Amino acid sequence: MSDAAAPTIDLLHGSSIPALGFGTWPLDDDEAATAVEQAVNAGYRLFDTAENYGNEAGVGEGIRRSGIDRGDVFLTTKFNKKWHSSDGARQAFENSSRLLGVDYIDLLLIHWPNPGQDRFVDAFKGLTSLLEDGSLRAIGTSNFKPHHLQRLLDEGMVPDVNQIQLDPRHTRPDLRDFHAHHGIVTESWSPLGGSELLQHATVDALADKYGMTPAQIVLRWHLQQGLVAIPKSANPLRIKQNINVFGFELAPEEMESLSALDTGDGDISDSDKSGH
Repeated sequence: MSDAAAPTIDLLHGSSIPALGFGTWPLDDDEAATAVEQAVNAGYRLFDTAENYGNEAGVGEGIRRSGIDRGDVFLTTKFNKKWHSSDGARQAFENSSRLLGVDYIDLLLIHWPNPGQDRFVDAFKGLTSLLEDGSLRAIGTSNFKPHHLQRLLDEGMVPDVNQIQLDPRHTRPDLRDFHAHHGIVTESWSPLGGSELLQHATVDALADKYGMTPAQIVLRWHLQQGLVAIPKSANPLRIKQNINVFGFELAPEEMESLSALDTGDGDISDSDKSGH
């Protein structure tokens, strides 16, 4: 096992989530099993999958192959709009827990709000029931905007986490401010932002300065803002590198230089219009 370990962030409903985890899209079951086993050995304890990824069984297999105790990993998955009802959320949990091979899930998320269907409030009520009976340790949303979250707040329900696309080119300040005001943890999917970001001169200069990879610089940007990041790689070296981000710190002006790369939300999928 690696000595690398991410600090944890406390969640509203009493659980805590590692600040850095392992994403698994678009790996298939076999790829996910191999990568997850390697990631456990590298020190990761948070693993993110989804019904829509089609690799929950592989993620569970990777956990079992690693030999780690179930209680030492934090498993997150997400369900599709088909299950947007109170009873549907329970069926989604049962489907995912069976594929993962576990009797509880640490964090279950509504993958997209699908407001045209207008059943995400009922789905979240189902999540609260699963939280109360111990099937879940935490509950949350993915790709929700403030007005979607407000619908839940109006019903007296608050997600532990909202998982959104976020990186230095998409800093999402308004949404993050809304989360912070209500005690919702922001989790960044696609945290590395793609090759255009990782090859940017600002990122490269910091990588050279600290003797780190561009990806490590970007992940450090997430961590220093209290964000949870879930980078994905099937490359064993990058898997190890991406969790080795706790031995240095970016200066405030360096953090600002990365945030200044923001290009807005124009190329982010509009969750009022798309989703599954």
